[in-house]
Amino acid sequence: MDNRRSLVRSVSFLTILGLILVGSVVAKAVVAPSVSPALQRADVINIDTLQQFGALERPAVQFLHDKHTEAVEKLGKDCTACHLPEQDKNRLSIKYMRLKDTSKKQVMDIYHTNCVACHRENQSSKPKSGPVTCGGCHRKSTDIVSIGLPFGFDKSLHYRHSKALDKKCELCHHEYNAETKKLYYAKGKEGTCRYCHKSETEENRISNRLASHQACLSCHRDTIAKNKSSGPLNCSGCHDPNERKMIERISPVPRMQMKQPDVVLVKNKPSESQTVSNPGLPLQRTNRVPFSHASHEQYSDTCRVCHHADLTTCVKCHTQSGTKEGNFINLGRAMHRANVETSCVGCHEMQKRDKACVGCHASIKPVDQQSQAACKACHLGPTPDSATSMTADEEKVAAETLLAARRPIKETYADEDVPDKVIIKVLSNEYKPVELPHRKIVRTLARNIRDSKLANYFHADEGTMCQSCHHHSPASKKPPQCASCHGKPFDPQKPLMPGLMAAYHRQCMECHARMGIEKPVATDCTGCHQKR
Repeated sequence: MDNRRSLVRSVSFLTILGLILVGSVVAKAVVAPSVSPALQRADVINIDTLQQFGALERPAVQFLHDKHTEAVEKLGKDCTACHLPEQDKNRLSIKYMRLKDTSKKQVMDIYHTNCVACHRENQSSKPKSGPVTCGGCHRKSTDIVSIGLPFGFDKSLHYRHSKALDKKCELCHHEYNAETKKLYYAKGKEGTCRYCHKSETEENRISNRLASHQACLSCHRDTIAKNKSSGPLNCSGCHDPNERKMIERISPVPRMQMKQPDVVLVKNKPSESQTVSNPGLPLQRTNRVPFSHASHEQYSDTCRVCHHADLTTCVKCHTQSGTKEGNFINLGRAMHRANVETSCVGCHEMQKRDKACVGCHASIKPVDQQSQAACKACHLGPTPDSATSMTADEEKVAAETLLAARRPIKETYADEDVPDKVIIKVLSNEYKPVELPHRKIVRTLARNIRDSKLANYFHADEGTMCQSCHHHSPASKKPPQCASCHGKPFDPQKPLMPGLMAAYHRQCMECHARMGIEKPVATDCTGCHQKR
């Protein structure tokens, strides 16, 4: 029984490893709603190895990985049936029936000879073996659609691995020594595999896809061989969206200890060349930003959310004028670009897509929020001149002091300052005036964001939330009415400003749709307007 178990594990591992790697591109996970679940698979691999020698003569082969793994196991064969042992290494080649790709003809002959021979040998097996004709494998189209998703570590999965391996970080993390041409462990410099292993193989570094499959599957196989619990050995275990939900998650996840600061003062700095040519170049023009590193860790699944290139400080690459390493994006742009997830403003904009926030924020462009008051929400101080001479310890104290001094934010105005109901009658004709439950709406919005630290921090004024409807006017207990700007009827001299009726309907109906409010039904006017 033990031998049988080992055989199954070995076949699973090398079948997965080898056949994943001969196919250069995993099919994208795009599933049409009409596709039957039976035709949705996470193990679809396009075998297009010959593309390295030029244009393909026939369509790439769509290979169902897990399906073949199960078939090979039933034949009682081991990994050497498909994979040759590498010379002077205690492992099998990841290539199918070869060690190197010497020529197009050699690779083609290996696939055709061995695959077709295996299919013919097992034609009488059940289920039926694979095709033996060219068109049976090289098909222009297929009904099968890949649902495979890219896989990566989050904090929970990293913690589970770290705990299982007794914090032996060197088992996964390594650096490359160009002089000795060997891998070594650099304690304290651990980072994600993606920092070195890119999307494609380059120089002496294999792609992240190849590196992760080699390392992860090898470790899982060795762990299972020791009769210990381990991760999956098949494609679906990592890449199937439904099976992925079954992966155990730890909550809360203990903080990762990388000697990271709890709080910092975000600062800019000139490039080295600028410093040499102009020693008096100022560090930055605006007040410094106190940043709670520990607090932001709680809301991020991985360090890559911010540290997209490495785990060092942002100003290493994003200097005052920008560097080649940072794609010449200076720190100001890196922190403020609204359409980039790794920037501060961009990340905050993403949070506004939450159902509790999107009703208001979808109609407010990021540029509308870049007022002087908005800048001061983050740029609390100290001034650039006073901060230049600070030591690291003094910076820490200053950041902690500024963060602790932030005043608590009130949700909005008191009930007596918020009208209970508002009668909208300016457009009443066929229908009766609309009775808007004004205070109920305000209190519901406030309740929805009560537990959001981000919302409570940036709703800096009691009237901030009122501006979601009463936009383009200062926060006030008595903001101007909609008709103050939106004319009745539409003013053709102001083509970008909707008329009063359009303004009311867009503001209310679009907010309801974004927030998932089912009533009143958008197509039923009487949900808001009673007929006369």
